[in-house]
Amino acid sequence: MNPDRRPLIAANWKMHKTLAEAVSFVESIQKQTGPLGDREVLIAPPFTSLKEVGDTLKEGGYSLGAQNCHWEQKGAFTGEISTVMLKEMGCAYVLVGHSERRQLFGETDETVRLKTAAVIAAGMVPVVCVGEVLGERERGETFDVVGRQVEEAFTGLSAEQMAGVVIAYEPVWAIGTGKTATAGQAQEVHGYIRARISSLFNKTIENNVRILYGGSVKPSNIDVLMAEPDIDGALVGGASLEVASFTSLIEFNV
Repeated sequence: MNPDRRPLIAANWKMHKTLAEAVSFVESIQKQTGPLGDREVLIAPPFTSLKEVGDTLKEGGYSLGAQNCHWEQKGAFTGEISTVMLKEMGCAYVLVGHSERRQLFGETDETVRLKTAAVIAAGMVPVVCVGEVLGERERGETFDVVGRQVEEAFTGLSAEQMAGVVIAYEPVWAIGTGKTATAGQAQEVHGYIRARISSLFNKTIENNVRILYGGSVKPSNIDVLMAEPDIDGALVGGASLEVASFTSLIEFNV
């Protein structure tokens, strides 16, 4: 973790929590942590809870995010939601290209690029997810896959637009499996992503962009992950669903 980049701990609740459960959770978390100073927390609940969770996030340092969006502002896209709608709900962030969206719902590098641009145009911050599957890692293709995903996601963006983007490296083989990349493995890919950003944009963007790690992050490994120089936070799934475990993640020590 670089102290010049404010660490971000992001909770991706996926398809979990009713409205009442969501509100109760954020009330409990804020009661335990109070306002946040040197770190930021992002809560990304299901769409059905966005408004109420946003209204409940009153402590400093907490932000609201959505798990997905469409790239068009409106239209005949049954079941989709636009960036305009999310912005109106109070969202500051939108997850883009999560591995489950890519694998289960057919998202491509091209749709990730379109969504990234749409989120920025709406005045929100995209959290762009990249990462390799197990077979790609075993074949030594991690850098090729991640490099391609990074390049294609940000094609067409100016340096000014890129300055606010957050990237999340999520090795797909470590999501929900209990497997976790070692801190060294994660750092190696984070360092590669940062260097790739430098070649695509400039050294200032490289130094400022926040890169999160996602993949079975839990209280037992958060400290060692956050000690790495290019890991600026975590995108958390399962461990973000319980108050005790998520509080531990927020209160990481380095």
